[in-house]
Amino acid sequence: MMSNVAEGFERGGRGEFHQFLSTAKASCAELRSQLYVAFDIGYLDEKEFDDLMARAVEVAKIIGGLRASVAKQRSNKS
Repeated sequence: MMSNVAEGFERGGRGEFHQFLSTAKASCAELRSQLYVAFDIGYLDEKEFDDLMARAVEVAKIIGGLRASVAKQRSNKS
C-alpha cells in the first residue's frame, strides 16, 4: 500500500496519483482477506486479528479520503 501511494505521488499527475491510490486501497482489501485466512488457520488469535483488522480498516479509510480529495482536485481543475 505504502509503495503504491509513493509511486503514484511521484508520477506527478493527479490522474495517475488517483489510480495508484485506488490500487493501494485494493491492496488493503487483499490484506483484510489475508487476515481472515491467517485467523482461520490459527496464525492469529482473535485479539490479534481484531487489532490488525481495525488497523487495516482505518488505513483503507485514510486512503479512501485521500483518493476522494485527489478526485475533487481533478474535477476542480477541469
